[in-house]
Amino acid sequence: MDSRVSGSIPADIGNLVGLNRLAIANTFISGVIPDSIGKLGDLALLALYNNSLSGLIPPSLGNLSQLNTLYAYYGNLEGPIPASLGELKKLFVLDLSTNYRLNGSIPREILKLPGLSWYLDLSYNSLSGPIPNEVGSLANLNQLILSGNQLSGKIPDSIENCIVLVWLLLDNNSFEGSIPQSLKNIKGLSKLNLTMNKLSGNIPEALGSIGNLQELYLAHNNFSGSIPAVLKNLTSLYKLDVSCNNLQGEVPDEGVFRNITYLAVAGNINLCGGTPQLHLAPCPTNRSSKNRKKMPKPLVISLAIAGAILLSLSVILLVWILCKKLIPSQNTLAKNSIADDHYKRIPYHALLRGTNEFSEVNLLGRGSYGVVYKCVLETEERTLAVKVFNLGQSRYSKSFEAECEAMRRIRHRCLIKIITSCSSVNHQGQEFKALVFEFMHNGNLDGWLHPKSQEHTINNTLGLAQRLDIAVDIVDAVEYLHNYCQPCVIHCDLKPSNILLAEDMSARVGDFGISRILQENTNEGMQTSYSSTGIRGSIGYVAPGDKNSSNFIFYFSPNMEC
Repeated sequence: MDSRVSGSIPADIGNLVGLNRLAIANTFISGVIPDSIGKLGDLALLALYNNSLSGLIPPSLGNLSQLNTLYAYYGNLEGPIPASLGELKKLFVLDLSTNYRLNGSIPREILKLPGLSWYLDLSYNSLSGPIPNEVGSLANLNQLILSGNQLSGKIPDSIENCIVLVWLLLDNNSFEGSIPQSLKNIKGLSKLNLTMNKLSGNIPEALGSIGNLQELYLAHNNFSGSIPAVLKNLTSLYKLDVSCNNLQGEVPDEGVFRNITYLAVAGNINLCGGTPQLHLAPCPTNRSSKNRKKMPKPLVISLAIAGAILLSLSVILLVWILCKKLIPSQNTLAKNSIADDHYKRIPYHALLRGTNEFSEVNLLGRGSYGVVYKCVLETEERTLAVKVFNLGQSRYSKSFEAECEAMRRIRHRCLIKIITSCSSVNHQGQEFKALVFEFMHNGNLDGWLHPKSQEHTINNTLGLAQRLDIAVDIVDAVEYLHNYCQPCVIHCDLKPSNILLAEDMSARVGDFGISRILQENTNEGMQTSYSSTGIRGSIGYVAPGDKNSSNFIFYFSPNMEC
């Protein structure tokens, strides 16, 4: 594990019949998984993740009767998931995620595995068809993750039988119909993500009875009606995203809605009211309220006294409830914050300190839309890169939105990894927008092809093998963006300065500021970042070079990448 070992898995590995653990991970191993692995009858753990293995998953894996852990994520596996995996009766975790050529339907057989209890992750593949009703057989499963596929049909009611489910992630698919009322029976559900599907109908009030619900994501669907007021009773809820639907009516502003950590309602033009932080229009006043002015004065006084008494009783009751529940709620929120560290929020002041007040010493580069700084946070051991957008013109703000939208949709090992974003106000009271990325220790490709030093040395020159590896990584990334990302993303500015190099000299494509997102429901139309016409990127671009060095060459024309 975690080595530079390359080559392929030998077919003779099946002769190691006494082997009980096999881990080939974070390596340069390629080729196919040999059928002979199925002869390792004592194997309990098989880990084949984060490498270049390709081809089909051999059906012979079903012969590993003692297997309890199977990891095969971040690879190039293809074809259908073999039904023979349903023979692995002792399997308690199965992860085949991020093999974007893995296709076909979800085998009913693996949904009947009685031992699956930790998690089943089939996300970010190309699986299609409905979720089989047999999903209800996973009565001991904690996490079901099917994000980023092409699954369709209705969410089956039988999912209510997954009574110990904690995470249910079905986002970025094509599910239709309404949210099953039966989800209310999964009392321990803490995270439900249905973002970017084709779901419709009302948001069921039954969700308000899932007392442990902490994160609820329903954005980019076709939900209508109002936001159920009963959700205010979910005291553990700290993230709610219902943006980009057809919701209407008043946004609740009581209960959990008063202090919720994250609430997104944008893209619902008929919503009104809510807390002031949402900046929604006030709801129209009911006509009946005008008639109250005509009520007799004695009746008004009586109602006022009764209201004051009820208010006093409510305050006393509220104080009593808060005294009993405030400390547990704070403990729960603290645990949730620790668990969700992948996209944690980084405030402006932390970025200011981490870059030494955006000092020139930490400057990594400048671009058309912003400046990139090296950043070391006080609470982090690792180094980060912060891209601060120039908001002098409106198109720069739209570039920030375009890059956020593009990075939200993509996930590939050859694309720059985004850590989080920051949209705030700086110490001068001006709007501040930034994206935080992983730090690339070896800079960009342009700096290696054209080093500042005139003397070429082994430390600033790329060998032929390195150039080929970098080219393969770039092609891999572009192929994913064009053919396997849903919907398709067009980079529009692919050039050496936007190709970043990690510590092991592997390439990452970055800077999606002028990218386009190809809509699925149109044949020719494109959603652009800040304009709908014209050609973007570098036309006829050839990276500058000298007569003594070979070079990477990138050409762009209207009928190619852009």
